[in-house]
Amino acid sequence: MGQLKANNKNVVHEKEGNIVVINTCGFIDNAKEESINTILEYSSKKELGKIDKLFVTGCLSERYMPDLKKEIPNVDQYFGTTDLPKLLKALKADYKHELVGERLTTTPKNYAYLKISEGCDRPCSFCAIPLMRGKHKSKPIEELVKEATLLAKNGVKELILIAQDLTYFGLDLYKKRELSSLLKELVKVDGIEWIRLHYAFPNGFPLDVLEVIKQEDKVCNYIDIPLQHISTKILKSMRRGSNRENIIDLISKMRLMNPDIAIRTTVIVGYPGETEDDFDELKEWIEETKFDRLGCFAYSHEENTHAYNLVDDISKKTKQDRINTIMDIQSKISYELNQNKINQVYKCVIDRKEGVNYIGRTEFDSPDVDNEVLVDASKYYLKIGEFVNLKIIDCTEFDLYAIPQEK
Repeated sequence: MGQLKANNKNVVHEKEGNIVVINTCGFIDNAKEESINTILEYSSKKELGKIDKLFVTGCLSERYMPDLKKEIPNVDQYFGTTDLPKLLKALKADYKHELVGERLTTTPKNYAYLKISEGCDRPCSFCAIPLMRGKHKSKPIEELVKEATLLAKNGVKELILIAQDLTYFGLDLYKKRELSSLLKELVKVDGIEWIRLHYAFPNGFPLDVLEVIKQEDKVCNYIDIPLQHISTKILKSMRRGSNRENIIDLISKMRLMNPDIAIRTTVIVGYPGETEDDFDELKEWIEETKFDRLGCFAYSHEENTHAYNLVDDISKKTKQDRINTIMDIQSKISYELNQNKINQVYKCVIDRKEGVNYIGRTEFDSPDVDNEVLVDASKYYLKIGEFVNLKIIDCTEFDLYAIPQEK
């Protein structure tokens, strides 16, 4: 979008235009289905003459281009994940190298995602990302600082660092893990108040990152570390390179080094060969560990992955039942943890106004996936995108209710 605007193109996100570019995901069944439905929707609009041209790019297009061309020939052109210059050429725009780091954001003005690397070197059996995104490739620290500085100048106050594997950052460029060095540079950027870490791989986790989280006020006491399972048997089949003991030890170290840290994780249920005993082990571990945040996904049988050689032997219904069980456990944990927040005062950012409430977040919550803080807009006036101190007065499993409070 930044490149197109620099070429004097009128570009908007998720609104009608005469030329439509769909950026797809090809990671799991639900994402693929959403991408295909969107392509079909706009393909129909093209047939009806409601749009002039239709282009498709991204992961689904990278992974299934021959099939897509055959099944949905109405698309003008398909592009892969590294074909931005070709896509721009098709849109009659020049790729401007000097714009590296400059971009338009599609999130609310106060936060933005900052991708620090692309691709992944991990061999996880269930994951198709390396097929679509290739090997791990870090962005140089100075390039990321430049991008963060430009975002801050445009009003961004919170950076959400993302990658397929955050903790691998720097190994290819600097021959050692350099996430902590990157964080120390990003905290120097004027205007940035929060920096949040998403998608840290547990193996070889650089513990110096925990020190930076603890020492630097701008780095949120929050980490998203997908652990996927706790059964050593399942972890081995998943090719995660870890086991039950290592994972429990890492979580203990994290909480010992920084008792205030909020840990978010994700788990997969219904992986081939997951027995009732394996699932019981997962349930008990979640109940014992009490993660601050947790997401649960059904195993998706992806062709050309290592696990595709296994029999997808667990029914859709059983997978969904297991998701429901895990999320029921987590909702009880979340309610218990939220109860402890009542009468506490937290620095929160106000993301938006929705209905009769302002919707905000604490530093322990990421947008779209975590708890939200609700403030009655009929009683109080708050500025969208601003930080404010809020006193928690009530809660549900995944929401906090608050009033403004001077700390």
